[in-house]
Amino acid sequence: MSAPAGLLLAAGAGRRMGRPKALVELDGVPLVRRSLGVLRDGGCTPLLVVVGAAADEVARVVGDDALVVTAGDWSGGMGASLRAGLAALAGLVDVEAAVVHLVDLPGIGPEAVARLAGIASTTDVLARAAYGGVPGHPVLLGRAHWAAVADGAVGDAGARGYLAGHPGLRLVECADVADPRDMDTPEALRGAGGPALG
Repeated sequence: MSAPAGLLLAAGAGRRMGRPKALVELDGVPLVRRSLGVLRDGGCTPLLVVVGAAADEVARVVGDDALVVTAGDWSGGMGASLRAGLAALAGLVDVEAAVVHLVDLPGIGPEAVARLAGIASTTDVLARAAYGGVPGHPVLLGRAHWAAVADGAVGDAGARGYLAGHPGLRLVECADVADPRDMDTPEALRGAGGPALG
């Protein structure tokens, strides 16, 4: 069984945070590097990160840890980042599935990623983490779904519309190993143990 790729969406401007969340540090580590580490330690390879706002600065922080993909239309929302990432993945012939993760979820560690990555990474796999039965992130997408997901990825909806009610979707419970809360504001950052931004 081949490992899934890891696709990190990190293109947003972080307007409510006051700066791109990819560059925000938690415990001295930028969220983009922390999130890539989660994907790597969860069993994903290769790793791709989609950048947009402050693209050059985020790419410098990423360094050689992942393939950097720029979403030129990143300001259009998460859907633009997902489309750019899936298009880049489609060019990698040996990748059959990908775990899609978001940069602003510091409570999700490698354990949750590993649960998804441990599912057979076939071209038709479709699974997502759940927390108390409520669907969340990350999401495992087989190659057979990429084109349809990209077609429906508009605004900030990402893959939500495609996944909702899909008969092949498998929910993987992760509430025992991860916290799905996102970190959108300086207050949330302080609550997660990060520094105040000012």
